[in-house]
Amino acid sequence: MSRILIVEDEPRLSQLVADYLQHAHFETEQTASAKAAIGLAQSGRFDAMLLDLMLPDGDGMEVCKTIRKHSALPILMITAKVDEVDRLLGLELGADDYICKPFSPREVVARVKAVLRRINPEPIAQESTLVLDEERYEARIGKQQIPLTAIEFALLQTLARHPGRIWSRDQLMDEIYQDHRVVSDRTIDSHIRKLRKKLTEHSDEAHDWIGSVYGVGYRLETP
Repeated sequence: MSRILIVEDEPRLSQLVADYLQHAHFETEQTASAKAAIGLAQSGRFDAMLLDLMLPDGDGMEVCKTIRKHSALPILMITAKVDEVDRLLGLELGADDYICKPFSPREVVARVKAVLRRINPEPIAQESTLVLDEERYEARIGKQQIPLTAIEFALLQTLARHPGRIWSRDQLMDEIYQDHRVVSDRTIDSHIRKLRKKLTEHSDEAHDWIGSVYGVGYRLETP
């Protein structure tokens, strides 16, 4: 049974999240202290951490930064701040995901499960394996070939380079438009929609291959 450390200074919210995680068969431990969180994270007893950004005795980003010096423990940051710069900064410091208040406890459970799956993926059936042929600019899932444009292939190739990593729109534009042409965020969103549709249509399983993190960007989700 996976153990989740909840670092949250609002007692009612902390307990609510703990109750939902326990119902989903996780073990939980709670603290409201930044100092205690660092020590607990380094104990090796936990499989993931939910970390509030604002704590009474410290800053969640500094806690994340300190933990990352010694541990690869998956960290999901929780905050009431919705500014995109704060989100990206949290991810750059080593956070694995970002959850904004207010949120549904069910969403938290789903995010925790998703992060743990990325860290410890189950064996992927051959028919669900995504294969890219860079010489032919072709992609296939299992035995099904996926017709892609050059831009769609470059986009998928970038996302597949680090499955689970979140790429911002600016990062994706830099990767797929080597001539540095000026394009809008909506252009990337349009390519993502078309690519997501093609991957779904050519997959034998009901799986959303491309996940999105609101206000941050996109990532490739393995089955």
